[in-house]
Amino acid sequence: MQISVVIPSYNRRHTLERALQSVFEQTSAVDEIILVDDGSSDGSSDMVKRQFPRVNVLCQPNHGVSAARNRGIASARFEWIALLDSDDSWMPRKVELIREARQQHPDFVLYHSDEIWVRRGVRVNPKLKHRKSGGWIFESCLPLCAISPSASVISKSALESLGMFDEKLPACEDYDLWLRLCHQFPVHYIDKALITKYGGHDDQLSQQYPAMDRFRIYALHRLLNTANLQPEYYRAAEATLLGKLDILINGAAKHHNQALLDEFIPLRDSWCRPGDQVAQC
Repeated sequence: MQISVVIPSYNRRHTLERALQSVFEQTSAVDEIILVDDGSSDGSSDMVKRQFPRVNVLCQPNHGVSAARNRGIASARFEWIALLDSDDSWMPRKVELIREARQQHPDFVLYHSDEIWVRRGVRVNPKLKHRKSGGWIFESCLPLCAISPSASVISKSALESLGMFDEKLPACEDYDLWLRLCHQFPVHYIDKALITKYGGHDDQLSQQYPAMDRFRIYALHRLLNTANLQPEYYRAAEATLLGKLDILINGAAKHHNQALLDEFIPLRDSWCRPGDQVAQC
């Protein structure tokens, strides 16, 4: 199992060294490391070239995390893509245990694991809704992102067949990809914390974009209109879409956000039959 690591980064010099160090400290070495510098102005790519000369640094204008990941995936020389966000890190045995899982369970296109959360320097416990799992997990992917990109190792062929990450989405692009993947493929889960996710910093996408569910709504709406979902998956996805629309619209009304109301009320109404109660549509 030959693995290319793809790390997108935008002005993350302050965390990038930790992320890269965790790759070089693996008990089972990866075969290629690609950093895609998405228009950084903090000298991070120069730091990487100086301190980590084995890393293949690709520089591009700032186009967002999806474009950066897609550039790295397209450039990768090997079939298995290990994603790593520039503010996360891996445990030393991550790659070793992924390769072991692949050997024992060779029929999957995605392998992922549990994770540790650190927020503002303090370890926190994920809620029950964040619990990870394996198998046919499509319905678990509907409420929120069920797989952390930094925990995943994915077949490049599968990514290409799915159309890669959606570059129109500024956030929740991973949620969108997992929906498209998990209604077609089961995934393998390793019940060990193999990554550390660091949160609470100002440059997180979740801090930059309020009303994040609007991007999940976009992903669900497109999936329902374009994917060949089995009936129970379709019903579950439609119910999730309507639930998220109601929450978003109620929040927009409370905060007098007319732009969101104008965008999403017609979308909700298009899914409701005449005479339906909104909450039951």
